[in-house]
Amino acid sequence: MAPNSTLTPNAIAAGFHALSDPLRIQVLELLRFQELCVCDLCDHLGTTQSKLSFHLKTLKEAGLVRPRQEGRWIYYSLNLPQFVALEQYLAEFRRFSPILPIRLPCET
Repeated sequence: MAPNSTLTPNAIAAGFHALSDPLRIQVLELLRFQELCVCDLCDHLGTTQSKLSFHLKTLKEAGLVRPRQEGRWIYYSLNLPQFVALEQYLAEFRRFSPILPIRLPCET
C-alpha cells in the first residue's frame, strides 16, 4: 500500500468487494444522480427489501454509501470521499509502477 494512503488493507478489500456485485453497481448508478430511499431503490431495481438490505449493508460497511434516517424512511446517498480514496489507491499503481510492454507468447 502506498505510504500516503489513508485506507487500510481491510478498507481497500471491503471497497472492491462491494464493487464486485452487479446489483450493488446498479444501486451506485442510481445513487449517482440523487439520494433515494430503500423503497425507491427496490422499485427501480425490481428486488425485495430484504435482498436489497443485504447489499446496502455491504455498501455501507465499505463506506461507499451513507444512510440518513428521516422519520421511518432511510435514504441513501453516495459517500464520494470513499470513492476518491479508492481511486487514489489505484492511481498510486499507475504513478509508481513502470508500464511494461505486453509480452506475446513465444512462437516455437
